[in-house]
Amino acid sequence: MINKVAVLLVCISISLIACNGKDSDHAEKEQKKSMETTASVQDESQPEKKEQEEAPKANTEEKVKPEYRVNKDTWSFQPIGDADPKVVLLTFDDAPDKYSLEIAKTLHRLKVPAIFFVNGHFLENDENKAMLKEIHELGFPIGNHTYSHVNLKELTEKEQEREIVKLNNLVEGIIGERPRFFRAPFGSNTDHSKKIAEEEKMLVMNWTYGYDWEKEYQDKNALTEIMLNSPYLGNGANLLMHDRKWTSEAIEDIVKGFQKKGYEMLDPESIETPA
Repeated sequence: MINKVAVLLVCISISLIACNGKDSDHAEKEQKKSMETTASVQDESQPEKKEQEEAPKANTEEKVKPEYRVNKDTWSFQPIGDADPKVVLLTFDDAPDKYSLEIAKTLHRLKVPAIFFVNGHFLENDENKAMLKEIHELGFPIGNHTYSHVNLKELTEKEQEREIVKLNNLVEGIIGERPRFFRAPFGSNTDHSKKIAEEEKMLVMNWTYGYDWEKEYQDKNALTEIMLNSPYLGNGANLLMHDRKWTSEAIEDIVKGFQKKGYEMLDPESIETPA
């Protein structure tokens, strides 16, 4: 009798184990199926998620609508639409020699914009490269004033291209972007230099007036006086100054003088440039 009971218990145990095994296999298969379905859903949702993440980046890269364009008869700037006409543009050539960074720091403190036009021969040492980078990091756009500051009309077309493009390459290597403005030394443009500037997507500009290279204005007070009271001063005037000691000394009084006359300093970012 005992043997029969024992045999019966063993059979029942084997049956239960078999059932549990089947249930376990079924549960495992169901779990695996569920995981595969979830992974599939996640994979399908990834492109949409990526697109949503990249959308804000595309919006931040949109260009600001220009408010001013250059008048190539006077090299001054005219408002587009209802932009304030009473502005002047500050520009500084021959940077970064000895005083450009000092000028930039003064302008930054006064919270006014300007363009610094650079020459490549000033960027052949690490100190001046660091100076250019700091000027740019202060928020000032960098313009192209050719590599060697030579009269482009005295060069072959190939030499002109080298003077312009070589400097753009150098500037880009230092600050991470190419210049958007071009000013030929002595204002001496050629048809070919204008073509190269256009290909490089730079706006060609000369100036309305400037005086700091003339002997009688190489003094803080004399320079301030003529810049504020030039007969060529008018709305949108494009003001030419240089990396000079007396210019650095006069720049704060010049800025404040224009502001007292009701002029705002034109932001280069609002100028229409080649697309």
